[in-house]
Formats: sequence, structure tokens, C-alpha cells
Amino acid sequence: MSSKTARSTSAPPRARSRTVLRSLHIENYVLIDSLDIDLPEGLGIITGQTGAGKSILLGALSLLMGAKGDASLLSAGAQNCIVEGEFSAPELIRPVLEEAEVEWEAGNLVIRRVLNSSGRSRSFINDSPVSLQVLQEIAPSLVDIHSQHQSLQLADKRFQMSVLDHFAGCMHEVEACRRLWSDIQGRTKELDLIRERLSRLQADREYNAARFKQLDDARLREGELEELDAEQKQLANAEAIKESFAAVSSLLEPEEGMSVESALKEAERLLGKLSLLVPGTAELAERLRSSRIEISDIAETVTELDSRVKLSQERLEQVEDRMSLLYGLMQKHGCASVAELIAARERYSEALFDSTALEEKAAALERTLTETRKAHLAICGKIHSARQKAAPELASGIQESLRFLELDRAVFAVELSAAEPSANGSDAVTFKFSATSSAPLDVAKCASGGEISRIMLSLKALMARYTGMPTMVFDEIDTGVSGSAADKMGQMICRMGENMQVLAITHLPQVAAKGKAHFVVEKNTSGSDAVSTMRRLSDEERINEIARLLSGERITPEAIANAKALLL
Repeated sequence: MSSKTARSTSAPPRARSRTVLRSLHIENYVLIDSLDIDLPEGLGIITGQTGAGKSILLGALSLLMGAKGDASLLSAGAQNCIVEGEFSAPELIRPVLEEAEVEWEAGNLVIRRVLNSSGRSRSFINDSPVSLQVLQEIAPSLVDIHSQHQSLQLADKRFQMSVLDHFAGCMHEVEACRRLWSDIQGRTKELDLIRERLSRLQADREYNAARFKQLDDARLREGELEELDAEQKQLANAEAIKESFAAVSSLLEPEEGMSVESALKEAERLLGKLSLLVPGTAELAERLRSSRIEISDIAETVTELDSRVKLSQERLEQVEDRMSLLYGLMQKHGCASVAELIAARERYSEALFDSTALEEKAAALERTLTETRKAHLAICGKIHSARQKAAPELASGIQESLRFLELDRAVFAVELSAAEPSANGSDAVTFKFSATSSAPLDVAKCASGGEISRIMLSLKALMARYTGMPTMVFDEIDTGVSGSAADKMGQMICRMGENMQVLAITHLPQVAAKGKAHFVVEKNTSGSDAVSTMRRLSDEERINEIARLLSGERITPEAIANAKALLL
């Protein structure tokens, strides 16, 4: 490969912010009563006998990164457990923290997770309470725990695509592609719903139009039925009403003799004369005057009301026909009043209007979708170009590392093929591998456990050179590897530690001898309960621990000498 290639494996790493887990505090977590440990910036080695509690340590760290927890994680008899880590964090997580209203203290983070006996937990960053979602969002930028289980990801096409995209430096374009695809999916679903509704409306259109026309032609008016009912009763009884009014008028103003008003007026006059002679008659005269005025007004009102009452058989028929129409419409449309009929008319009107409005909305959505699909295809093209350029460079870098790890005839290839446009572009990626220089096959079908471990380490080591990697925790990534190949893996992990923080859990002495800081996880069973601890080894203790890895529980002088040689 040309030395001018932008991503040549010999090129210096780009400037990037580093993540460092400075210290870890664990309290009442499974077999750990209390643990406080300071961690180095570069490579830290962690060893310990099987079952000592190394996986428990990783579980506590995972809890700090937002993993789900329950009451079973508490030490026996404890009311709560606490996991707390102090980090130097990269700038890229600052927006997430600021949105969560966590003060940014120049990248210094103290993350604390408290789990109580009910299984409920609380999370804090720099003493500010945060949701579990916030921890999960920033976790990938802080700690990457590579377990044996994670090696299975190598067969996952999404993982392979992610590795290639990170290496190609096109993650911003991929995120934009995912947003556009999400937009396309959302708008397509909305358009489908509108079309489905339009189909239903079209099927009901004639029915709705006929019913709307029937109600609209009726010229409905709220309160009309009550008015018609009153008018119908009056018209139906008009003759009797007029006879009664005539009788009242006759009594108040008879054709022969004195009218009631004249009689009252004469009585008023006589009482007025008596008022000078008999006390109290003046008041009676005034009362008669008031009664006379009231009776006169009544007589005028009776005459006026009588004039309003019409004897019209034609109008009666009109009113009854109108009432019959309204009652018929109410029965047909299942309404109890004219007000409900008016509401039904408005619904039919809206249904007819919705059809037009929805057709306009569907047309607008189709235009938007066309433009969004064009934008999506355009960015798919950019991503494809970046992947196409980066694929052979990534393959070359991985192959070079695999041969360094004593797979001398290893062939590694990154194959791109066309795929239907999706959230990740229009490519499919396949990692191919052969350990014997033969035509490479899908890595998921041909790589052994030891080979997968070496491929994963090569991937991680290569990515660490070109991206700002989080603290890397390797949980026995050297499984299935031994001898000089294990020593080469140790060298590669050690080189990674020059540019980032790496914690390597291992059973291999060749790997354990790398780096400067060595921690041991131990289980103490002397008391009633087993307790796991972790401590940093002195130089002399480190020699003995590596000798134990070499020879087992019985440490021989030869193992001691071999351990010293490995540490040189």
C-alpha cells in the first residue's frame, strides 16, 4: 500500500480526546464488600484464579454504564450497593450532559449508581441525578467492555458495517442517511394511512354527499321544532281561542249597559266626593283608579292577541308538513333533536371536505417523499464511495495485524455488495477470512475461536489508531491463543495502551507480563462469607503471579526465572 494513502496502517494516529477511568469504588456488590482502586492511564493487567470475581468486577462496571440491575446483585444482608467511577471524559459527551442539566467540569466526571434492596436504582453524574438513559447514551464514549461473548459480534453484519464506517470516517453521513431513511419510513406510513382513509372516503362519498344534500336542503335551524310545535297548537285551536277572546272582550265591554271601565270610573268619582267627609275613601278611590287602568290595559291586550290569531288552514298544513319532515329526518339519522341533525349535517360536510384536503395532503407528501428519496440515494452514493475506498485499506490493516499475530498465511478481505437502500445505505458488507491463503470465506463460517480472538483484537487495535476510543476492557480476548502468538497479542495490547487506557483480564502469562500496572483479583473464604478483592501488585508479587500463571499453584524456581524473563 502506498505510504501516501490517507489511512495507511503506518500513518500516525489522529489527534483525539482520550477517556480515562481514574478510579473505581464498589460497595456491597455480590461478593465485593468494599473496593477502592486507582487505575493507570495506559495498560493495566488484571489476573486471578478462575472464580475469584473478575466477572463480578466487570458486572459492576457494566452497572455503572447503565446496565439493568436487580436486588440479587446486593451482598448478603446489605440494604444497597454503590458503584462509583471517576472519569476523564471526552468533549463529545458534553451536549448530552448539558441537556441533562449536569455541570461540565472540564471533562471530570464522577458517575455513581446506587441500587437498593427493592431492585430500584438511582444514578448520578457529578452529584446531579440523571436517568438510566443518560448513562446508556454516554457509555459507549467511556468504556468498551470486550468480552468473549462480544466476539460473536464478528459474525454480525451490522457490526461489520459499523467497523467499516468508523474506519472510513463516514459516520456523520451514515447518521444523516439514517435520519433520511427514518423520515422516508415515517412519511411513507403517513401516506399509506391517508390513502387508506381516502379509499374509505371514496367508497362512502356518494352516500355522504346524498345525506349531506338532504340535510342541507332542509335548511335546519336550531329551536325551529319547538317554535313550530307552539304555532301548530295555536293554529289547530284558533277558532276556540278567538271565541274565548271575544267572550272576554264582551264581559269587559258589553254592547248593552255600562262597561266595567265606566262602572269603575263612576265609583271612583263618587268615592272621591266622599273623601272630604269619610276618612279612608280617598285611598279606595285610588285603588279603583289603578284597577280601572289595569282592566283597560287588559282589554287592549285581549284585542291585540285576538287580532294575531289567524284562522288559516293553509298555514296549519304548512307547519304540520314541516314538522313531519323534521321528525322524519330525526328518525332516519337517529337524532333526538334538530341540533343533533345540524351536527350530523356538519359531519357529512367535513367528510366531503376531508376528501379534498386529504388528496392535497397526499400530493404534498408524495412530492416531499420524492425529494427525500433523492437526498437519501445521494448520500447512499457518498457513503458507498467512502466504503469502497476504505474497504481494501481496512482489510490490508487487519491482514497485516493477523500475520503479526502468527497467522502467517492469513487472508482477510472486506467485500462490498449492492443492497436495497436502507437506513445504512445501499451496501452489504461481509468480512471474509482464510487462515491458509485459500480463497477467503465468510468469517462467521470458517474462523476458529482463537482466530476470532485475533481478528477482534486486530480490529480494536486498528480502530484505536483512527478514532477517539473509550477505555478498552479486554475480558480474556486471548482465549484460544497460546505460546508466541499470545506474546504477540500482548505486544499489540501494550501498543494500544500507549495511546489509550486498556484494562486486560487474562490467564496468559505472555499477556500478563506486558504493561506497568498489574492487579490481581482474589477471593477470601476464611470467614463465613466469600469476599472478592482487587489490589495492585508490587514488582515482587507480580513475578510470583506470572510464575503462578506459568506453573500453577506450585511455583517452581524455573517458573520464577521464566516470569522474570517475560517481564524484561
